[in-house]
Amino acid sequence: MIPYFLVWVWIGWSALSGRQRWSQLTSIGIWLVFTLLIGLRVEVGADWLNYLPKVEQQIGAPLEYPLSLTEPGYALANWISASLNWDIFGVNLICGGLFSAGLVRYCRNQPYPWLALALAFPYLTIVVAMGYSRQGVAIGLELLALLALERDRLLQFLVWLGLASTYHASALTMLVLPIATIQRSLGRLTGLLRLLLLAGAGYGLFSVILSGSVESYQEAYLEAQYQSQGALIRVVLCLLPALIFLWKRHEFPIAPQQRSTYTLMSWLAVAAGIGLVLSPSSTAVDRVALYLIPLQIFVGSYLPLIRMQGLSTVFWRQLLVLFSFAVLSVWLFFAAHASAWIPYRNFLFEF
Repeated sequence: MIPYFLVWVWIGWSALSGRQRWSQLTSIGIWLVFTLLIGLRVEVGADWLNYLPKVEQQIGAPLEYPLSLTEPGYALANWISASLNWDIFGVNLICGGLFSAGLVRYCRNQPYPWLALALAFPYLTIVVAMGYSRQGVAIGLELLALLALERDRLLQFLVWLGLASTYHASALTMLVLPIATIQRSLGRLTGLLRLLLLAGAGYGLFSVILSGSVESYQEAYLEAQYQSQGALIRVVLCLLPALIFLWKRHEFPIAPQQRSTYTLMSWLAVAAGIGLVLSPSSTAVDRVALYLIPLQIFVGSYLPLIRMQGLSTVFWRQLLVLFSFAVLSVWLFFAAHASAWIPYRNFLFEF
């Protein structure tokens, strides 16, 4: 587990220093480190063995085959890797690169980028991106969709979210987010047109991506009543920043469309908490709640700026970096499936 802590020390130290801007070169460097860390891992992640056959299925297959599958983005990554004889490492490099691009771009747009990255590293990067490859990419692309929505660019949001759904169809649940910004302009023609665009895009994406998977998702998550270990912790990690934002949202120095978007996300986190108690399947709630993880990054990176409870900026940075270290340590030492991540091995150091 030493490599995980070494990377964290680099990020955590930078976050404590209070650096507020990333140069383009810094962004590229972080993207490269994260891409190689995720993409060239060897037998790391609980689903490692489940992903191996997916590459073999694409060996010798025509291009039309992956494009015909319900989640063609991930299938295409497997097809490219199989065609180049890169095995699972090619797939993971593609997935790691896409996830890291979304994460770096999103963190760079926060008031404290290093702090945002420190909050994203223990769980979103290590557990999700290295454990749930398809959903990791979907969340990385969701981060780009959120940046587009913050700028009130609905079409860009739909493009990014549509691409995210080609890796994991559950990303389409986030199609509800633009409603928060559209409702503010429903009295005007532009608002109505945007609502029609959202409805049309939602129907089209559902028909192409999700319609063939509804029955399998229903059987897997609801009828089978699957339970996810750690679902409570994951939902709580989203619920805590959601409650903070709902309490202090008017003190966040953000644009109105941002406030509307993250208010809706916060209420979704509250609904996830309630759903975890009432739903017959914690896995169903857990899979949707993963898309609310950006709340941790967004709210956490703004807390030093708003100085909540009158505490200083430096104190909040220190507290949040300590929180990041606690999440990393508790997960690595006590999580039920942490052994699938330990020891960390990388293809670059196997020879």
